[in-house]
Amino acid sequence: MVAFANFTSPTTPPEVCVINDHMVPFAAFYILIFIVGMVGCLVALWAFIRGRIGKKCMNVYLINLLTSDFLLMLALPVKIAIDLGVKSEKLTIFHCRVSGVLIYINMYASITFLAFVSVHRYLQITRSSKLFRLQEVGFAAMMSAVVWLLVLFNNVPNMAIPIKEHVQYTPALTCADLKEELGKHWHTLSVSMGMAIFLNATMAVLLSNGLVLKRLWGMRGGSPEEQASAREATNNIATVTAAYVICFVPYHAVRMPYTFTQTQKVTDCSLKRHLFLAKESTLLLAILHLCFDPVLYFYFCHSFRRQITQVFSIKKNAVNSDLTPDNVQADHPNPIP
Repeated sequence: MVAFANFTSPTTPPEVCVINDHMVPFAAFYILIFIVGMVGCLVALWAFIRGRIGKKCMNVYLINLLTSDFLLMLALPVKIAIDLGVKSEKLTIFHCRVSGVLIYINMYASITFLAFVSVHRYLQITRSSKLFRLQEVGFAAMMSAVVWLLVLFNNVPNMAIPIKEHVQYTPALTCADLKEELGKHWHTLSVSMGMAIFLNATMAVLLSNGLVLKRLWGMRGGSPEEQASAREATNNIATVTAAYVICFVPYHAVRMPYTFTQTQKVTDCSLKRHLFLAKESTLLLAILHLCFDPVLYFYFCHSFRRQITQVFSIKKNAVNSDLTPDNVQADHPNPIP
């Protein structure tokens, strides 16, 4: 049975190191990310459903990526409420045990599926018969299941391990303060495993996209049509790679140092505060990928791109038909002399 914390005091002792007292600006950015990301994901969902996407390896990875994005966004409202300073015993416990863990589950799922998308893009371009099985839908579905099992195994114990029964509430309270020793040890282990997932995924993204860019660079001497196609593909790959690096690299650069503050290996209050703010700032960048993923769907999913293009072409044709000379004359007839 899960034990819940008993918050007993609303005051902060003077010797307590407060590190989380400037969170409102983060909440404002999270609200913006939530709105933009939700709109983008709903448009992507509509395009996937309307387009009746075929059973392709790339589509399997993109659908799983969209699923992880939706689940991550479901956890953001609680994170926003906590950062706005909502004082609630149940809400704080729910964030530390459920919604906060969901953020990390789906962030690492997204990182892995982005790596799979990059690798599959490379395999599509090389068209190697030796690696044909890696491009089958069954293989993509199996690997997607493995990814979900891996991230769940890594993070679900953070939900299940019991927390402290009696915790004195202060504004300085963090999720680490609720954990027993076992919970802190597993949290450190899960952070290390998450770092390993990120490093392997990053190697796959950079290597695959680098090889694709090298291949596209070799097409610069072809026909004008090939050059234009290679230039567009180069811009797309470079954009995706840059977005991945901007979103995820800064967070993982500070994740382990910040973890040392949670396990009391770092005790200096000023350093703990700076590491906490660095972690929160870079976590914001990591969650910003919710706004970039719809662009990825547009680049790499033909059915998604076709649906979006059709919508805008229909609107453009409707506007042009309204501005034809006959319609303009009908709307504004010449006055009778």
